[in-house]
Amino acid sequence: MLTALLIEDNLDLANTVIDYLSLEQISCDYASNGVSGLELATTHHYEVILLDLNLPRLDGLAVCEKLRQSGIDTPILMLTARDQLKDKIAGFHAGTDDYLVKPFELQELVIRLQALSRRRSGQVQLLQCADLSMNISEKTASRAGQLLKLSPTAWQLLETLLRASPNVISRQQLEEAIWGEVGTDSNSLKVHLFNLRKVVDAPFNAPLIHTVSGHGFALRADNNETST
Repeated sequence: MLTALLIEDNLDLANTVIDYLSLEQISCDYASNGVSGLELATTHHYEVILLDLNLPRLDGLAVCEKLRQSGIDTPILMLTARDQLKDKIAGFHAGTDDYLVKPFELQELVIRLQALSRRRSGQVQLLQCADLSMNISEKTASRAGQLLKLSPTAWQLLETLLRASPNVISRQQLEEAIWGEVGTDSNSLKVHLFNLRKVVDAPFNAPLIHTVSGHGFALRADNNETST
């Protein structure tokens, strides 16, 4: 069953949404204000968050920003009565993944939730794996408290691996993330990965970047099924 968090101060709308979602096999927790919603979102795991823009105590934009800054990559669907472009831009800048303007059809809500739940948000600003962290907004990366010096290409590689972590990402996906569809020669990725490993893994006890034979690469602490 898909799990969701609804942060909405309109109790009638919240009850309607929760009842409808239950019929669609979507389990939904509820918070009536931004502070409570932020606490639930940071202490529980949800596959998607439904976030109202106008909330008491802490508005939706602030909730969204705090979630992304803390490294939570749960997809967020922002609900709002505001339909102007500037409001939508503000929502996306805060870290939302999708926008649904009130009033909305409940069937459309479900379709959007199901689509969002199948992916992780690309809006998160803090990426982490074990003792490795990358702060997108501050443009810094560190491991075990030590700042890492990364070239622009190494930064892109590490960000791509972290966003996929702990899942495997193929060589082609990595190449497209760095060089686009134009591609590059076969040795370039190998060289850049070698240099990235020298910075991220070599000075530390346990490697995080692993080669998964026949599949690609993965960044994770547990490497039971891979070979470096």
